[in-house]
Amino acid sequence: MTAAHTKSRLAFRDLVGEATTSLLIRPGRTMLTILGTVLGVGALVATLGVARTAGNQIATHFDALTATSITVNERSEGWGWYGPPELVGLLPWDAEDRLMRLNGVVAAGTMSTVKLEGASTRSVPIHDPIGRSEYSISMVSVSPGLFDTVGADLRTGRIFDEHHSSRSDPVTVLGPAAAQRLNIDRVDHQPAIFVGDTTLIVVGILDDVQREPRLLDAVIVPDGTAQALFGLEGVEQVLIRTEVGATELIASQAATALYPNDPGRLYVAAPTAPAATKSAIAEDVNALFLVLGGVSLLIGAIGIANVTLVSVLERVGEIGLRRAVGAARRHVAWQFLIESAAMGLIGGVIGASIGVLVIVGVSAARLWTPVLDPIVPLAAPALGAAIGLIAGLYPSWRAASLEPVDALRAGV
Repeated sequence: MTAAHTKSRLAFRDLVGEATTSLLIRPGRTMLTILGTVLGVGALVATLGVARTAGNQIATHFDALTATSITVNERSEGWGWYGPPELVGLLPWDAEDRLMRLNGVVAAGTMSTVKLEGASTRSVPIHDPIGRSEYSISMVSVSPGLFDTVGADLRTGRIFDEHHSSRSDPVTVLGPAAAQRLNIDRVDHQPAIFVGDTTLIVVGILDDVQREPRLLDAVIVPDGTAQALFGLEGVEQVLIRTEVGATELIASQAATALYPNDPGRLYVAAPTAPAATKSAIAEDVNALFLVLGGVSLLIGAIGIANVTLVSVLERVGEIGLRRAVGAARRHVAWQFLIESAAMGLIGGVIGASIGVLVIVGVSAARLWTPVLDPIVPLAAPALGAAIGLIAGLYPSWRAASLEPVDALRAGV
């Protein structure tokens, strides 16, 4: 029986040993090839974990802000030719005190737009015909509790309180954009602004708000001041911030607390289906980072395929010698497949470890709670091995297709 027809007795453990030896002979090239898979798998694990963690933070902020916000307005039948219908005074001036008696209300306040009838706002008492000193800035009337309701941050000064409102004191808090336009950046020297012929003392300047961004470019005055000096007739809307989970209950009680005679005449706007919105946001973030991780993994697979193919071309003589001494085509193919799969597996293990460390590091830096599906770091090494195996298919086929005579001649 000829050698060509003799069944090869090369065992699988022998193939593993040969593959391991081949990887260890060229440690520098092996490590650089593994680095591609490390980056791909590490990026995939890290992006999935960071996306999951960021999605969790988005959901938390959603609960803390949007899902705890309620707005109450007078219910109207429609708009006329000249804009929205006039208020009929259903919302009480003491809405803040009434709502704060409800269990589950964290903060509440009233907010109304003050009609200035074309009056401009300026920070100097005299009109300067050369330079611009007058601006059309909106005025908003609020109760003191509104600042806490909208999550206002104060840059400097203070906010007015209920005593300012009850005395109709001519005081105001400026939004940051309004303060910039009026060229006011400090309140320690009690700056004044002039709205038409009315003088208001600036007691504070806001830095930012989490809700109601129109306050950022507005002159904000107490309700009592707006009534006495600008003829405000009624409350436009009431804003409420509740504890997490109490929104539905407060939404059902707010109208009765504000207008017990006929609660149906008030419209209570509360967030609906927050879970669906949170889920959609998290899915969008996950999809974005998953694409980025997939691209990184593809780059790692291409690196393994290229290096394995180069290894085949460099070892043509070795392949010919193995075929000549009795190694079958499948043994040659399996050796290169084992090499590429081993590089992918090692890269997957290292990449998964680095990815987890990145998630923990980012979460610690941002003071987030790290969130990661347990299956991701466990499946990452298997994914790396699969990528390596797939990347080695063509090089292994190329090696197995070499004829012994041609391989020996080419390797000489």
